[in-house]
Amino acid sequence: MSGCFPNREQPACLNCHAAAFIVSSIGGPGIPVGGRPLLMARLSRLSASLACLVLLPFAAACAGSGSADRPAWEIDNPLEPLPRVPLGFDRRWAQLPVPPTPERVRLGRWLFHDGRLSADGTVSCGTCHRPDQGFSQADPVSTGVFNRRGTRKSQGFANHVWSPLPHLFWDGRVDTLEAQAVQPVTTPHEMGLTLDELVAIVERIDGYRPYFREAFGDEQVTVDRIAHAIADYERTRLSGDSPWDRWHYGGDERAVSEEVKRGHALFAGKAACQTCHMGPNLTDGAFHNVGIGWDPDTQTFADDGRFVVTGEEVDRGAFKTPSLRDVSKRAPYMHDGSIETLRETVELYNRGGNPNPHLSGKIFPLGLTGEEIDALVAFMRALDSGLPAEPLLTVFPPSTRPEADVSRR
Repeated sequence: MSGCFPNREQPACLNCHAAAFIVSSIGGPGIPVGGRPLLMARLSRLSASLACLVLLPFAAACAGSGSADRPAWEIDNPLEPLPRVPLGFDRRWAQLPVPPTPERVRLGRWLFHDGRLSADGTVSCGTCHRPDQGFSQADPVSTGVFNRRGTRKSQGFANHVWSPLPHLFWDGRVDTLEAQAVQPVTTPHEMGLTLDELVAIVERIDGYRPYFREAFGDEQVTVDRIAHAIADYERTRLSGDSPWDRWHYGGDERAVSEEVKRGHALFAGKAACQTCHMGPNLTDGAFHNVGIGWDPDTQTFADDGRFVVTGEEVDRGAFKTPSLRDVSKRAPYMHDGSIETLRETVELYNRGGNPNPHLSGKIFPLGLTGEEIDALVAFMRALDSGLPAEPLLTVFPPSTRPEADVSRR
């Protein structure tokens, strides 16, 4: 149909437009003798166009009824192409060893945000990783099932698919998004299930069956498939097209203020931020000790961080460098959520962190002025994504068995 009316607008009067089109297509009564081939060609084009006019109302009716034929949870979470890679990243989905698919991404989005997949039926991955808060949350530490509080701030994960190092979580204890996807499920103060319980809950929600078949070829529910779907959803959460990207990569001098440009120069120079916050994702993916949680009286950390994973003394009190993409949306800051604002965070680095025996050699007093700190904060705010905000899901595939719509309580 688009060949007839590229703008997809229907004519106000099909009869009038058809009559006018007949005259213009055939050329009126003045076809010369011997012009039969020309006439036949014009009639052929006319026949195809008239068919288009006749079928147009039926096509419009089908298009108009499409959403009405779909269930509410599909309207809320439609099947969409993989997202466009934003300005700031010279990558392609096809470059990945196993590229995500739209079908797995859609299934993963449901599973990520479905609170039924928890011990009290209320907590999902999305509870602590909110799209509107940079896939983090505004609380200093996360609260899971039965109001159990954790000890760490939830980390954002946008663009992790192209992280320079594979480590996930603040302490880097897993190396794949698939492993990361199921760890919170089995953590008592997060979602509080066993993996067998997770599979049983998803199996009881029979509304998920066609989407497992769509994503994997059949309806079988396994831990690996749940993890793969959630990981593909996480893998395709991107941040880019920021004002800074449009200036730095796109050459648009009007995209950011002069203060942001000064902040960028400080970031790469005097402030030495780029030592750890490097590359298009603005992280080295490594672990550094800046002294957060150090108690000089007891000579201990409240959280030993990377040391718990490696057992190496050099890693005591070290935590993963977060990306600065969407950083203004992820307050409060640091692994324990102990710093409320970006300015306070810059001030911590300006004074050289909190002294302790394991302080990173990359942390030292910077000597920044108040105006320079302001410029750095303005620069970081200019890193917020220019991509459309992802709406929260409100409807999920249902079960025909009411007992499946809640987990064990």
